[in-house]
Amino acid sequence: MVVVLNFGSQFAHLIARRVRELGVRAEVLPFDTPAPEIQRHQPVGIIFSGGPASVIEKGNPRPDKNIFTLGIPVLGICYGHQLMAQMLGGEVTTGERWEFGKEILTLNTRQGLFNGLRTREVVWFSHGDHVTRLPKGFIDLASTPACAHAAFADAKRGLFGIQFHPEVSHTACGTKLLANFLFSICKAKKDWRIPSLMRSIVLDIKQEVGQKHVVGGISGGVDSLVAATLLHRAIGNRLHPVLVDTGLSREGEVAQVGSYLRHHGFKTLHVVDAAEIFLRRLRGVTDPEQKRKAIGHTFIEVFEKTIRTKLKKYPIAYLAQGTIYPDRIESASISKAAAKIKSHHNLTLPEKLGFKILEPLRDLYKDEVRRVGESLELPKKLLWRHPFPGPGLAVRIVGEVTQERLKILRAADAIFIEELQKSGEYKKIWQAFAALLPLKVVGVMGDARTYDSVIVLRAVDSVDGMSADWHKMPDELLEKISSAIVGKVRGVNRVLYDVTQKPPATIEYE
Repeated sequence: MVVVLNFGSQFAHLIARRVRELGVRAEVLPFDTPAPEIQRHQPVGIIFSGGPASVIEKGNPRPDKNIFTLGIPVLGICYGHQLMAQMLGGEVTTGERWEFGKEILTLNTRQGLFNGLRTREVVWFSHGDHVTRLPKGFIDLASTPACAHAAFADAKRGLFGIQFHPEVSHTACGTKLLANFLFSICKAKKDWRIPSLMRSIVLDIKQEVGQKHVVGGISGGVDSLVAATLLHRAIGNRLHPVLVDTGLSREGEVAQVGSYLRHHGFKTLHVVDAAEIFLRRLRGVTDPEQKRKAIGHTFIEVFEKTIRTKLKKYPIAYLAQGTIYPDRIESASISKAAAKIKSHHNLTLPEKLGFKILEPLRDLYKDEVRRVGESLELPKKLLWRHPFPGPGLAVRIVGEVTQERLKILRAADAIFIEELQKSGEYKKIWQAFAALLPLKVVGVMGDARTYDSVIVLRAVDSVDGMSADWHKMPDELLEKISSAIVGKVRGVNRVLYDVTQKPPATIEYE
């Protein structure tokens, strides 16, 4: 296995995800985990993640310095690269030029860490500080015009540092570089497989829950559906799924998911119509964080009422959630050094429920969740739907959520998805949706002046949602979608297409 020390980067678990994708078990631990505890995991390699801090600032997160004496290969990425240089006697300063985005890396060697790579590679940077002097015993491996020490190594001690991020999809050679570190340098074995992981999750649920009962939230998305199926396989009808109709779902989604569950043995399913109360709680709320909190708290109220009225005769001990890695990363719940991006409605649950939290997917990324779903033989129509946020359309309506704005967005989104599916483009895209902006603009329809809403179309290519590029949509398809939305959705007179990567943008709009 490989240990990833988390210094607060939103990409820390993405590193682990890449390692697992290559067939090697990875465990993410806090940056300050003592060296003896790391050694107890018997890792063949250690990776330092990036992070939002600066190694130049006082109080910056630092690892146990004895890690460098364990004789275990270490790879430092971005902040981890700078930290390694500084802790071992090198120097780090703030650079005159910061690097954010794609850069051309020139290699000094094509051996070891860079075995099999080209002399010049496109890599992805995100840094302002630079290593300006290497520690004793280290040599340069690569550079860019603005970063002389973009990669370095003390191969004899098994210590390597790279300023760029190999874990993001924008670094084309990233997977090969990580494979070199894992298999050539760390001599790791391929022993991480989804089927065995699925069996392990089911066994863990059985051992944890025993003969008690679990109430599980079903949002309608892939994550909660896979989580519920795993739970049902482990404990059967002692799982009580609650499908809450918040009024914030996609067109026809609640009916579709409810029908599937009933036809596949979920005899204790409870569908709760709570659309009115959710809309009431969102009235006048425009701040995205407040929206999420309002939705999360309302979820709890609905759960509590359902438990009191429909499930009171059962010994409910656990609340199951479809939380996955990106949820926890972006909520900064995975490291005290992390910078919070957003909170997730299923991570703001108050303790007053009195239940233990059960999160069978908490260590998985979206594509891993889908692979588990395939092993569970879930229908492709449900399993391969594009990701949908727990708070639903509320985070795709920028500004206040109202019944009228929901109607506009739901109709526009349905047209967008339908046209993508008819054209065959839907299967090529990781996630696509429509968003509604909080403004109106002038238009002309039927020789009359209009003053209506703006719809933004978002379609991205990604592997796991931690980084994403905008999907290169055929012009004629975009034109057809735009015309259909403006022609069929009352209250819309303009359609835009978002061409921003993540980062710097997020995928969703909030």
